[in-house]
Amino acid sequence: MKFIVLSVANKAPEWIDAGFNEYARRLPAASRIEFRQIKPATRSGGGQKSVQQWVEQEAERIRSALPPRSHLVVLDERGKHCTTVQLARHIEQWRNDGGDVAFVIGGADGTAPELRAEAKLLLALSALTLPHGLCRVVLAEQLYRAVSFLAGHPYHRAGAAPAGKS
Repeated sequence: MKFIVLSVANKAPEWIDAGFNEYARRLPAASRIEFRQIKPATRSGGGQKSVQQWVEQEAERIRSALPPRSHLVVLDERGKHCTTVQLARHIEQWRNDGGDVAFVIGGADGTAPELRAEAKLLLALSALTLPHGLCRVVLAEQLYRAVSFLAGHPYHRAGAAPAGKS
């Protein structure tokens, strides 16, 4: 299974790339993580486009970058709050179902309602609104933590032990 993080954002500072890459490097080969930057819609130039049009344009760019038959997860502060163990259980289910998992971090104006409706999961990393880059680092760390939990690795020390392991 591969995790693909699609983020509608401009180039991030180096520390964001370094943080994301650190957790990507730690993940086992069977749970690789890949980052794909999606170009935001142009919001200047005197055009008459609306926020809805910008969000729809970004949704089309996201759709074109989605791997076929992937499980779509849209990150949204109004989404489901879950613990790391609950995220691990989602990952376990997605592994059993087959295919990759695509996590979408929407643009400055959010994610198109149609794309949100297509998602298998609307996931909140926090009730706070996080900057795109920080969201990417937090997501990578949580994916590493959840995969570590499933493998019985001691990185995740909080909560219950994985099923069948003590």
